[in-house]
Amino acid sequence: MPKHPCLRSPSAVSRGLAGLLAGVALTVLVPLAQPAQAQEPDVETQAQSAAGTLQADPDTGAEGAAPAGTTEGADAATAPGAGTTDTADETATDAAVEGAIITAHAFSDLGDIKYGPDFEHLEYVNPDAPKGGELSTWARGTFDSMNPYTRQGRAHAYSTLPYESIMTSTADDAYASYCLLCETLEYPETQDWVIFNLRPEATFSDGTPLTAEDVAFTFNLFVEQGLPSFRVSVGRLIPRVEVLDEHRVKFHFNPDAPRKGLIGQAGAMVVMSKAWFEETGARLDESRLTQPPGSGPYMIDDVQVNRRITVRRNPDYWGEDLPINVGRNNFDTMRVEFFADTNAAFEAFKAGEYTFRQETSSLTWATQYGFPGIQNGSIVKEELADGSLPAATGFVFNLRKEKFQDPRVRRALGLMYNFTWTNDTLQYGLFAQRDSFWQNSDLAAQGVPEGRELELLEKVADKIDPEILTEPAVMPHESGDRQLDRRNLREASRLLDEAGWETGQDGLRRKDGQVLSVELLESNPSFDRIFVPFVDNLKRLGVDARYSRIDDAQYTARERDGDFDMIYDYYRNGLEEGLGTGQRFGCEDHLDSVFNPASYCSEAVDFLIERTIDAETLDEMQAAVRAIDRILRHSYIMIPTYYNDAYWVAYYDMYGHPDPLPPYALGVEDFWWYEADKAEALKASGAL
Repeated sequence: MPKHPCLRSPSAVSRGLAGLLAGVALTVLVPLAQPAQAQEPDVETQAQSAAGTLQADPDTGAEGAAPAGTTEGADAATAPGAGTTDTADETATDAAVEGAIITAHAFSDLGDIKYGPDFEHLEYVNPDAPKGGELSTWARGTFDSMNPYTRQGRAHAYSTLPYESIMTSTADDAYASYCLLCETLEYPETQDWVIFNLRPEATFSDGTPLTAEDVAFTFNLFVEQGLPSFRVSVGRLIPRVEVLDEHRVKFHFNPDAPRKGLIGQAGAMVVMSKAWFEETGARLDESRLTQPPGSGPYMIDDVQVNRRITVRRNPDYWGEDLPINVGRNNFDTMRVEFFADTNAAFEAFKAGEYTFRQETSSLTWATQYGFPGIQNGSIVKEELADGSLPAATGFVFNLRKEKFQDPRVRRALGLMYNFTWTNDTLQYGLFAQRDSFWQNSDLAAQGVPEGRELELLEKVADKIDPEILTEPAVMPHESGDRQLDRRNLREASRLLDEAGWETGQDGLRRKDGQVLSVELLESNPSFDRIFVPFVDNLKRLGVDARYSRIDDAQYTARERDGDFDMIYDYYRNGLEEGLGTGQRFGCEDHLDSVFNPASYCSEAVDFLIERTIDAETLDEMQAAVRAIDRILRHSYIMIPTYYNDAYWVAYYDMYGHPDPLPPYALGVEDFWWYEADKAEALKASGAL
């Protein structure tokens, strides 16, 4: 079951920390109760937002860091981030040692910063968008918690809506983080630390001020009680957070840690109320339905376990008039309805029980949208371009299992998945086959390695298959138009024979007396039509294959415990890689990381991850990621399936959206709006 992406995700340089904070980011950790778009078998779960409110990893940005002003005592053209020199007494000594102190409204490690300090609003929003109305959508499955920051219970993504991070991102800027809770940030050229100057007007929804004490308290709370990946990774990178005064807070970085990404990591920190935790005695690592007040534009209004969650816009939201918020947060209320059955959910949409649907099933999209609401125009059906980086989706092998250690076994099993037949017969030809972990981007390995990528691979030549240095990047196998491709069956049989898995008289393959058994695990019945033919093909190969569909709670427990053979999951990557790459593909904590469903580990990839972190230019980073992509594809840690480059949406004709949309987000909860006149007309006609 794919993990649900954050609705308000961090920028490319900060997504790693946000992923460690909640079960919703990378980057993105507890799997949440899934909305429909993250559960259907035809879903193309999009990459976690590097630059927007819904998941997207943008593919723009110029090489090098981008200053947005001048820096006294430093070359502004080479200073990372953007800004002007702080001449305050408290930074004078540090400046002498570390270089000039840069004061900025935004930060980027590699790419240009799109918006200067005086921008009036984001280019893609409607600054005159009306406020009001309700957005209602749906989710499949269940939830029993409103705390997404623990392994206990199942929380939905709406549980993250009340909270804001110190910095945020946009849906049209690939690499920058912009101040949200902060007015400015300060850091030396060496980036040994960062100070955030918080906005004095920032408050929690209960009216209490948000201060530096809350920032430091929240950080320490996550270190003490947060997810293990946060404690291990971020606690090592950021050993201390210091309160300088009521509105100034300083993050100290480990002197031995690479500097790239650390400021963005710190900026992605969400902030919670210290007073609430002290008054209630609540813990971060417990499952609960109560929540501390947040500082964001929405508050939790109503929670009915396994039925619905409603949030309402805070009429006293402190940040309403900030330029970065103009034209955003437009709905008075947002509601998500939960359904155990996808067919029941679709019928509920047709009946007007909820009013916005992002479709993910090709079967439904191709065959079931001819109902009267579509025909009479009361419901709009649209395909909207999706420019985000597709998630690396597919059937993931659990590499903890001994039987999957031999890559010949993994390749043999993969040959039994027939993308061509599946797409043409079951998915109406609506998808494209995925080959790269960074599909359709400059980070995807192409052809044979050359240039800087080849140089990096040669440095790990003793740790990789020599073919990687001389052969084209691995591409998915080709299949015919029948469910079972006999040519692939013969090749798969040869690979298993070679690996020592011989066929017995009962038709099953054994090695050292053990049957080659494979269980495919899932909780969503909509996957049945995709899984069952694949399992049938595996059986023809002599594999004792079975498909087990279990309930959501069982699935969550088994996935967390690594108690599975294969699951349908994904790696959510980005267009700027660095520290977060280690969370997904690194050896440290690979057996327990929720970002690494295959539990993959490679010394060669570990070395290349360090090169992405050390990269000083966009070209250097991209070369290192292409080398990683090449190794991952050769390692065959998952069977690549498909992706979609469009959002399939249907909604009652009472919503507006920017045209065109920004490149990296659908942004329904963020920058769409409600048109009251159209809503009244729908009600008058009986459509609602």
